[in-house]
Parts: sequence; structure tokens; C-alpha cells
Amino acid sequence: MQTTVASTVTFTGTGLHSGRPARMRVQPASAEYGIWFKRVDVAGCDNLIPAHWASGVPSPLCTLIRNDAGVEVKTIEHIMAALAGCGIHNALIELDGPEVPIMDGSAARFVDGLVKAGVRELAAPARMIEVLEAVEYREGDGDDAAWARLEPSDGFEIDFYISFPDAAIGTQQMRLDMSNGNFVRELSDCRTFCRQADVEAMRNAGLALGGTYDNAVVVDGDQVLSPGGLRRANEAVRHKMLDALGDLALAGAPLKARYVGHRAGHAMTNKLLRVLFDTPGAWRLVECDDNASRRLPGVGVRKSDLPMSA
Repeated sequence: MQTTVASTVTFTGTGLHSGRPARMRVQPASAEYGIWFKRVDVAGCDNLIPAHWASGVPSPLCTLIRNDAGVEVKTIEHIMAALAGCGIHNALIELDGPEVPIMDGSAARFVDGLVKAGVRELAAPARMIEVLEAVEYREGDGDDAAWARLEPSDGFEIDFYISFPDAAIGTQQMRLDMSNGNFVRELSDCRTFCRQADVEAMRNAGLALGGTYDNAVVVDGDQVLSPGGLRRANEAVRHKMLDALGDLALAGAPLKARYVGHRAGHAMTNKLLRVLFDTPGAWRLVECDDNASRRLPGVGVRKSDLPMSA
């Protein structure tokens, strides 16, 4: 069955890129509502933005959505991953500014709040998007190529590859079945990361103004500069998988597919979704039977699944 949060949950923090204080409320919604953001600080025009791939706008280092009135919300990927990973299909998210709070740089605190708020079943069947044939989006050639692909699968998997010159990250690859509570247990506490060499350039471009060593993993060569070091040896690729789940949640329903990302990022995943939905016969929307419902992300999540960092 479709779901929503059982009660309203509030999150406060700072926008990673804007550096502005941010307050966000995730509220229950009815069946078939989907996920919508509402800019409560905006008046005089449409302040609702659907969390949908067609609303996606290319933006450096985050996922940004915008409505036809030009009202936008950015850095939505972590809360979208938390909603998808907790199996929440419908919610209204009120936000008092242009950016979702970054919290600790992962989705752990969002997951913790959503699990404590509870999940309520609604009187409507859950549906999934079944990928019937492989689709791909690619940029570049040779060893520097970046690409993302969706292909048919019996469930929902994410397979990700990254490679960075800093030895603290290096080359990492991981594949994970996203069914049940695997996102919560394996990915939700993994933080966004960046190279120290890129920090000044980002800030000169008006990005990462709210970034600190406490809400991002910062590396310099073989050194991890953030206090406490890494939460997991391959935290970087796990965070990229977290981002991918959040970006794929803009499909509008859980996927029955395998996602493969090779040096991929937010914009590339959005472009991949556009390729999928523009390709006749590549997908279909199906109602979940009992077996499929049991394998959806978030089914069976318990408080004991929450990482210690939540």
C-alpha cells in the first residue's frame, strides 16, 4: 500500500551552499499526492514545487527543482533519499527558504526523524516503475567517460563506481540491493565529501558557504581533515549511492531496475530519467503485488536499524 508519515516532523539547520538558516517540516499527505515542496517564505505566486524529474534544473553539486513560476528548492537529494529509503510515497515538505538543511551531511538525521514520526499506510495500492529495456546517458570518452544506466532487474539495485586523485578516496565501487531497510543500515549515515583543493573555488562560485568539517568529509591527499575521520572505509561511494537514490526518487515511484553509475552525479541521473521516460517501451507503471511490496525500500525498517550517528 502507499504510505505517508504518521505525524509531522521538523528539521532545522543550515543550507550547505547558501549558508542560510533553514527550517523544514515534513507533513502527512493523502494517497496519490506524491512528494511536494512548499516555499512558505514565498507569497504572491505559486510556491509549490513537485519533487519530479521534469522539475529538475541542472545545478552544480546539488539537486535543484523549480516550478513554472521560477520558485525553486535546492539540495533536496538527502531528504528525498531518506523518504525513499524509509518507504514514504506521499508527503508535503514545507521549507522557509531556498535550500534544505544539510544537517550532518548525510541522511541519518532525516531517517531518524521519519522513523520516530512513524509511517502510515494509505488506502491505495503502491506502484512501481518497471524498467523493461536498458537506457543510458553518457558524457565523455575513454577513461574519463562518465555515464549512468538503468537496466531491467528483479528488484532495485544501485551499483556505483568512483575514482578521485586523493588517496583518502581513490577508486571505490559498491553494489547494493536496496530492498527493505538496506538503505537505512548501509548508506544513510554516509556524508557528502569534497577535496580541500576545491573548497576555495566552490566558495568563490558562491557554493558551500555553509560547509564545515562537521557537515562534510573534507580530504586532502591521503588525509581526512574532518574530525573523527571516516564513518566507513568506503564512505565516499556509499554517499554517492545515497545521492543516486534521492535523485532516482524524482521518478515519482519506486523503481524496479538496476542503476549503474560510473563517475555519475546529480545532473547525469536526472538526464538518465529523462532518457528513460522519453524512450517508448522502456518502462511501464505496475501495481505492486504482495511479493513486490515486501521488497520495496523501507519495508520493515526498525529503530534498531538506525546508524549510531543518527
